[in-house]
Amino acid sequence: MAPNAKADKQFGNPGAALLVSRWLRTLDTRVSRAEAIEPTRPATGANDPAHPAERVTAAVPPATDVTDPVPPSADIPDRVPATAELIGAACPALDWAASGCMDLTGPADGPPVLSPAAMYGLLREVIRALADSTADTGEPVDLDPATALSGRAALTGLRRAGRRSAGGTSRLLRTADGWCAITLSRSDDLDAVPAILGERCDVAPWEALVAAAKHWSATQLADRAQLLGVPAAALPHTPGPAVPWQATRISAPTAGRTLRDCLVIDLSSMWAGPLCAHVLGRAGARIVKVESPHRPDGARADPAFFDRLHAGHEFRTVDFRSGTGRTELAALIDAADIVIEASRPRALAQLGLGPDSRPHHAGQIWLSLTGYGRDDPMRVAFGDDAAVAGGLVGRYEDEPVFCADAVADPLSGICAALAVVGAVRAGGGLLLDLSMRDTAAAFATAPPLAHGPHHVVRTNSGWVVECEHLGRAQPVLAPAAVAGALC
Repeated sequence: MAPNAKADKQFGNPGAALLVSRWLRTLDTRVSRAEAIEPTRPATGANDPAHPAERVTAAVPPATDVTDPVPPSADIPDRVPATAELIGAACPALDWAASGCMDLTGPADGPPVLSPAAMYGLLREVIRALADSTADTGEPVDLDPATALSGRAALTGLRRAGRRSAGGTSRLLRTADGWCAITLSRSDDLDAVPAILGERCDVAPWEALVAAAKHWSATQLADRAQLLGVPAAALPHTPGPAVPWQATRISAPTAGRTLRDCLVIDLSSMWAGPLCAHVLGRAGARIVKVESPHRPDGARADPAFFDRLHAGHEFRTVDFRSGTGRTELAALIDAADIVIEASRPRALAQLGLGPDSRPHHAGQIWLSLTGYGRDDPMRVAFGDDAAVAGGLVGRYEDEPVFCADAVADPLSGICAALAVVGAVRAGGGLLLDLSMRDTAAAFATAPPLAHGPHHVVRTNSGWVVECEHLGRAQPVLAPAAVAGALC
């Protein structure tokens, strides 16, 4: 529960709670995604301004709530907390300041950026719904949103870097008509730069891309990169509202099952899929992580992060290239109550192991977590460029900066867990097609803050966010100052 429950009830954002409940309605496959995004208001009170909870707005939260930073002052009123305690549970802007995420958003040599704060209010509602759903189907899981989003940065010491991602492998490039994010995290991505540009590079890859980007549209540059398997995305001028997932019936539902009864086969890697499995494991499910000996999880490069994310899980190594290995993997998939995978659809289909290739027993749930959804199978994405694809960025001096640390990854993992737990409650028998781009778009278009204004102020001890409406302030905390485990 929020530290100030009374204030949370009074000043919380009912539009965010309503939006999450409508997402969950799509697990009834008779409800369309369009209905979840822009539902028809009921006739009773439809024109009554006293019913604001019935309106779900999809506007990008304006950056005008943020004042220009002022020079350091000797002090700030004593309402600023003396500790790293989260005092702002009733205010997403104060929560954002205390989460470690704001400290990761903004220029390296400038102030942290407040503009994505509305998404944090929506995240709290998602986590609230997840806690309620896990309590109904297993052990209750009450995630800490701050450490879920900034925990990796705390472990690795990441800092904000403006239009270079906190992790350092993605950049926002100015194009002829806007902005394009490109990720060069693998040696193959760096090697592909001359082919993207269509010419030999006599300078460093990033320098060549920066120079060439000015002559192309953002969409042209992103498409050229994607044709070569390089993650890239044009920043939309106006993000559109979205539902993170789409549900399709694949077998009959089964009543009465709980997460304590479920076997989860996790074929995913890196962050989003394993975070979903982490939540399901805490809720009581048995998690078996399956890796190929030829391509182990890349997150193993950071042992501390990997170990926290996979605590309590079982591990199997299966050679997908051999007939024996494929037979073993097929048996695991067929026995699973829940399958988590994050590969391109054709990868499993070529092995005869995709959701369209296997029989599904009653109640089986298949989570397919990809960058752009199963309808756009060739496009690849990582957390930072997927966030840009959905329009989830910070704004500094009216230009975009990366939001937090690969933020589409943990947001997708949390939403995936909510979708799977909701599917278990509904009896299962569903294919959940979750897109990281759509997840980012859902948060980019979160209902705006219900109160304000808010100010970002520099003091002798660091940056502070002030909320005039509540008469409170919160220091902007670094990820390392946010207490708690990974989630």
